[in-house]
Amino acid sequence: MSPRVKWGLALLSIPIMLWTVIPLLWMVALSFKDAASQSNAPDMNMFGNFWPKEPTLQNYREIFVGSARDLFVPALMNSIIVCLVSTLISVILAMFCAYAISRLDFPGKRIILGTALTVSFFPVISLVTPLYDLWRAIGLFDTIPGLVLPYLSLTLPLSIWIMTAFFQQIPWEMEQAAQVDGATSWQAFRKVIVPLAAPGVFTTAIITFFTAWNDFVFAISLTSERARTVPAALAFFTGASQFEQPTGAIMAGAVVVTIPVVILVLVFQRRIVAGLTSGAVKG
Repeated sequence: MSPRVKWGLALLSIPIMLWTVIPLLWMVALSFKDAASQSNAPDMNMFGNFWPKEPTLQNYREIFVGSARDLFVPALMNSIIVCLVSTLISVILAMFCAYAISRLDFPGKRIILGTALTVSFFPVISLVTPLYDLWRAIGLFDTIPGLVLPYLSLTLPLSIWIMTAFFQQIPWEMEQAAQVDGATSWQAFRKVIVPLAAPGVFTTAIITFFTAWNDFVFAISLTSERARTVPAALAFFTGASQFEQPTGAIMAGAVVVTIPVVILVLVFQRRIVAGLTSGAVKG
C-alpha cells in the first residue's frame, strides 16, 4: 500500500470516528451536567455548551444512592444475571449444534441452518403479544427464566451460524488423529476441537452477550418490576417533578451500562479480531 493510499484512508477514517465518538462523548457530558447546566447556559458550559465547566457526580449518586437507586441497581443486577445465563446456554447449545452440522452428514442439515437463519430475521415485536399472554398463563411473566428463554430465540440462531463456520474451518484429520492415539470422541472434541475453535467461541459469546445486553423490547414487555433489566428501567426514570426530564440520570445510567461493553472489547480484543478473521485466508 502506497503512502498516498495510507494517508487517504487515514483522512477518510477521521469523520467516521468523529461520527461514532461524538454521540458517546455527548452522553458522557450530559451525565456530568446538573439541571442548570443542561439548560444550555453558556456561562456554565464550554465548547459550545458541549462540556460543563464544573462537572458533577450528582447524576451518578442519584442512580446508585439516590432516589433512582431502587430502580437502577436491581435492574443492573438483573441485566448481568440474564445476559450471562443467556450467553452461557446459547454458546453451549450452539457449540454442540454447530459441531454436529459441520462434522456429521444427516438429512435435514441444510433445513436446520435455513431455519436458524429465518428465525434470526423474524421481527421481535411480533413475538411479544403471544409470549406475553403465554408467560402470564404459565407464571413466567416478570421472572429471570421468562427473559432468558426469549433471549435464546435471539442469540441461538446467530450463534449456530457463526460457530458452524468456525468448526468447518478445522481440519477433520486432527480429530481423527486424536482418536487414533486413543482419545474418545468426547475427548477429541474437548481437548482438540474446542481449543482450536476458541476464537470463534469467544466471538460468539461476546456478540451473544451484546445482543441480550441491549435488548429493550422483551425487557419492557415481559417484565414488571422484579426482573426488569437496565434498558427497560431507564424508560421509567422520573425527574424531581412531572415537568422535569431526568436527562442526567438517564445518561449516567447509559454510561454505566456501556462500561461492561467497553471492558469486554478491550480485554478480548485480540480474540475478537482473531475470531472474526478466522478462515478468511486458506493455507
